[in-house]
Amino acid sequence: MELKRSLSYFDLMNIVIGAIIGSDIYIVPGLVAGLIGPFALVVWIIGGAIAMVLAMVFGYCSYYVPNVGGSFAFVSEAFDNFYGFIAGWSMCIAEIIALPVFAIVFTSYLQYFVPLSYWAQLLVRIIFIVVLTTINIVSVRAAGRLNDVLTLAKLTPLLIIIFLGVGSIILRPSPLGNYTPLAPLGLNNFSAVLVLIFWAYAGFELGSLPASEVVDPKKNIPRAMITGMAIVIFFYVMTNVAVFGVANWADLSKSPVPLVLVSTALLGIVGAVICVVGALASVSGTDETEVLGTARLVYAMSIGGLLPKTLGKVHPRFKTPYVAIIIEGVIALILMPFSGISTLISFAVFNLGICYLLVCLALSVLKKKGEHGLPGQNILPWLGVGVSLYLLYATSLFDKVVGSVLILLGIPIYLYYSKKTDVHELRREFMSEEAVLSRNLQRQNIFLANFVRLLAEAYRRIRRR
Repeated sequence: MELKRSLSYFDLMNIVIGAIIGSDIYIVPGLVAGLIGPFALVVWIIGGAIAMVLAMVFGYCSYYVPNVGGSFAFVSEAFDNFYGFIAGWSMCIAEIIALPVFAIVFTSYLQYFVPLSYWAQLLVRIIFIVVLTTINIVSVRAAGRLNDVLTLAKLTPLLIIIFLGVGSIILRPSPLGNYTPLAPLGLNNFSAVLVLIFWAYAGFELGSLPASEVVDPKKNIPRAMITGMAIVIFFYVMTNVAVFGVANWADLSKSPVPLVLVSTALLGIVGAVICVVGALASVSGTDETEVLGTARLVYAMSIGGLLPKTLGKVHPRFKTPYVAIIIEGVIALILMPFSGISTLISFAVFNLGICYLLVCLALSVLKKKGEHGLPGQNILPWLGVGVSLYLLYATSLFDKVVGSVLILLGIPIYLYYSKKTDVHELRREFMSEEAVLSRNLQRQNIFLANFVRLLAEAYRRIRRR
């Protein structure tokens, strides 16, 4: 049963934006301020450029392979199912393990309004996951529309911070006051800061997953991914210009909610409330997009015979991969009490780095000469390969070891579920009467083809004489 095509260009662009802009922009500025100071602004620009390269690679791969599954579909088409499985498996690890984090962050921001006990927090997290899971099961169109609303809600407080923050900086007698010194802590933590900032940009890869539910995917997916990433870069860079201009980097490094600190400085308690509401919408939108996109990856790997067939079931009424979505929700509920935000970022970046590396190599195989509207397709794959290798290098030793082990554990799963044929069965098929007759006919066809070729060659020689 095929999935229903109901996602427009605007829906998909918002999915890309919604997948990227989550809780990270509300947390990361404070983390990086304590590591590198105002120089983080430069790293935000570098991280945006890196993310744009990879987003264009994914967009171009979607042009050549407009199928559900994203990285799994691209790499399988370029190479084979084994490498496609590794790309999809590594992406699944990164995306699924991150799902419960959004529920945890949601309850943390919610406590700004209502203090919650441990059991109350647990109940809110369960409701949060169940509601978003149900919406994704009932209708992909409803999920897309919800994401449209949440995307607008999450961008509103960022627009306020940018407008008021940049305006207040310009009106100051010394606009560059908080930006100097630019690198008070030196640049020794550059790699660690880049990993944190890149994680804030990650999520664009989810835009390529629901390709079978997108109207005119060859046209709309590349446009939506590139446009969405450009919008995100603008918001991230300008938000950090305002954040570091309004507040001192030392104060930002001490605050777990740096944007609330800046909003309070700009608009008092009203600004704090707007910022918290935006954070709640941001976390909800990102988690909803994660569920929507990751379920399509699991669905694609299932119908490809690399995961249990049950995961590929499509709801007869709603036309959504409901089993995969339910499994995601269950895993999120199981992992929710054990997840920690600080240890997940670098680990997720390592696993995504493996996926990105394989997708960039896939584009180098998939690209065709003479394709219009795909600028830079010859050099983008190799730029992406360099970026992916650096991201892998920049992660911690723990992430490299544990991430590699988890990826290797996927190989037995692939070997078990991939299509296999017994050697004795192959021998029986090879020696059967039908097979022998077929091979004899092929030999005769080859003989006749060679005979015709020899006659044609003789005729050409006679004419030349």
